[in-house]
Amino acid sequence: MKKIPVTTDDRPKEECGVFGISTPHGDGVAELSFFGLFALQHRGQEAAGIAVSDGSRVRLHKDEGLVSNIFTPEVLAPLSGYHAIGHTRYSTTGSNAHRNIQPFVIETMHGPLAVAHNGNIVNASALREELLHRGFGLTATSDTEVIALMLAAAGGRTWQERLERTLPAWKGAFSLVLLAADEVIAVRDPWGFRPLSVGRLPHGGWTVASETCALATLGCTDIDEVRPGEIVTLRGAEIDRIQALTPSGQPARCTFEFVYFSRPDSFWDGQNVHHVRQRLGRELAIESAIDADVVIPVPDSSIPAAIGYSAESGIPHNDGLIKNRYIGRTFIEPTQDMRERGVALKFNALRENLEGKRVVMIDDSLVRGTTAGPLVKLVRDAGATEVHLRITCPPITHACHFGVDMGHDGDLMASRLSVEEMEAHIGADSLAFLSLDGMMRAVGQTEGYCNACFTGEYPIAVHEAQAKLSFEGAIA
Repeated sequence: MKKIPVTTDDRPKEECGVFGISTPHGDGVAELSFFGLFALQHRGQEAAGIAVSDGSRVRLHKDEGLVSNIFTPEVLAPLSGYHAIGHTRYSTTGSNAHRNIQPFVIETMHGPLAVAHNGNIVNASALREELLHRGFGLTATSDTEVIALMLAAAGGRTWQERLERTLPAWKGAFSLVLLAADEVIAVRDPWGFRPLSVGRLPHGGWTVASETCALATLGCTDIDEVRPGEIVTLRGAEIDRIQALTPSGQPARCTFEFVYFSRPDSFWDGQNVHHVRQRLGRELAIESAIDADVVIPVPDSSIPAAIGYSAESGIPHNDGLIKNRYIGRTFIEPTQDMRERGVALKFNALRENLEGKRVVMIDDSLVRGTTAGPLVKLVRDAGATEVHLRITCPPITHACHFGVDMGHDGDLMASRLSVEEMEAHIGADSLAFLSLDGMMRAVGQTEGYCNACFTGEYPIAVHEAQAKLSFEGAIA
């Protein structure tokens, strides 16, 4: 069997999580930001940062690692103020080097500005070149730095005016939170690629976050989605909302938020993610039924779909794989024998639930194909007589340029192989994907979503899109 590194996971890598908060009293702003980012940890595990303003000065702490490891009580104590933004990162443009960790904080002639970004600007390369020609010095290799410097150089009396003048230049996906001396500003691209919601804090003030689960964690009420093209300003107990850009006539919400990215208790486009995932499983059972004895999920994101598949098919649902949720980041090198066992480091099979059974294994996606084969073998080695793999989305054949790291087209298994060839490569008794129509039936929509990774039909031109590490050569 091919050797698989400890951290290998055959899924698109999470995008990023952004968070912003403004209160009239300033009590525990850094701590609340910590809990907000902790709720968004699933969106990025490479690095995290929090910037806090007391009305005049911005204090920042950011580092590589998980939120709970970076922000100790001793680290949070000096981060006092009334307004804050935070970010948890998986890199989509630029490497995971320390210089690319967000938020970015810069001093401008208008005062301090901190920026945190979820998404990907497809014309960042051209915008970066323009800044260099204008004499700007760039220290990072992220499109977020480009955004920050463009705002600093924009004309206008307020940050809202500078945003309005700069927004039309950015092509692609961006859900942004900005921290100025005395306010937090959130803005979303006119296509609505990435999620962003705002809510009222129970003891006064407002907060904004990539997912509603973070707002619910803080006890927020009056939760509402930031509209595509909208600028939302938070100043203590006050909130101001302006429509800066006309929303695109062809909205492009990321369908993968339902398939995999969002936490199951979050709401996306007004729908509970868990319920949509159950419907994905039901549609999969309708389209690709098979005689079997048990339905098992690949934990965790496939659990709701397995429940839905079981309910629709009448095949009992049970656990077949147990996930070690802490293996993703280890600094201890496993032995060669353990490395050769591959996914057994991350998953253990429950023989008692699999032995002598015909198994339907539900997974949310198949990207590079690095773990599907070892998982099938793991289940078969536990005594399963048949293993039928079912995927809750269509084959991923094209790279994403809007903030999801799927690799290049050539990295994607479905771009190179037919379903029959993938089935043989993985070693499953059968392999079936949910159709595009079936997926959208589960979502309950026929339009308004970006499905470019399945179809190759991008909602905006991506000929200017750069590779993830394309800026790295200039700054070593």
